[in-house]
Amino acid sequence: MKKLFALIAVFGMLSFGAAQVTKAQEQKPATEQAKAKDLTADPVETAAAQAEANKSLHSALKQKFIEGGPGFMASILLCLIFGLAVSIERVIYLNMATTNTKKLLANVEDALNNGGVEAAKEVCRNTRGPVASIFYQGLDRYHEGLDVVEKSIVSYGGVQTGLLEKGLSWIGLCIALGPMLGFLGTVIGLVVAFDAIEVAGDISPTLVAGGMKIALITTVFGLIVAMILQVFYNYFLVKIDSITNNMEDASISLMDLLVKHNLKK
Repeated sequence: MKKLFALIAVFGMLSFGAAQVTKAQEQKPATEQAKAKDLTADPVETAAAQAEANKSLHSALKQKFIEGGPGFMASILLCLIFGLAVSIERVIYLNMATTNTKKLLANVEDALNNGGVEAAKEVCRNTRGPVASIFYQGLDRYHEGLDVVEKSIVSYGGVQTGLLEKGLSWIGLCIALGPMLGFLGTVIGLVVAFDAIEVAGDISPTLVAGGMKIALITTVFGLIVAMILQVFYNYFLVKIDSITNNMEDASISLMDLLVKHNLKK
């Protein structure tokens, strides 16, 4: 969780820095123009020019979003919102599923030595995460033999892996659907541009500019959605691999502990 907060803080600082740089670049030409004006300029016009120069990156993106057309841009925005909602849920779940397996194994071993299997089950019951759940399922079948314990651990490990991967298919769908909607808007924008040329019977930049603008804006926003969600998707894959490896390693260690405990009886 601390690493996640640090990553969010870094992204926030980078975004803030980029916004400040953009704002400074926008203000520089306006400042130069203001200096070039006569000192007796109208204060109202000066204030309006200053307000125009202070437009933020957010305002520019919002304006371009509106220019892209409500139909496709709304669909792309819904893709982003849904993908981010699933991603936030997965971030919380996967970080809560992360367990200190070494500490858990040490607690289970102490409980086995001092209180037996029931004490070890109580330790697992009070510990969150898939590793503790797998331990509990194995310990719950200890009386049926070590072979049954091993099969139970393997079977329930597959269940926990499925829970870890839950929702990734929806994120993958949003990653694919965002650019596809953008490219569909691009094609429709080109069709609109060629229709305008056909009606006018002549090629003029003013005729095709509107259609081409829609085509490019929808493509840009669709690619932005895909890039944002792709970062989350890759993070989830790495996180799931890490948790799965810990589950497998901890399961082997649990079997060793149970074998030792069985020999002491």
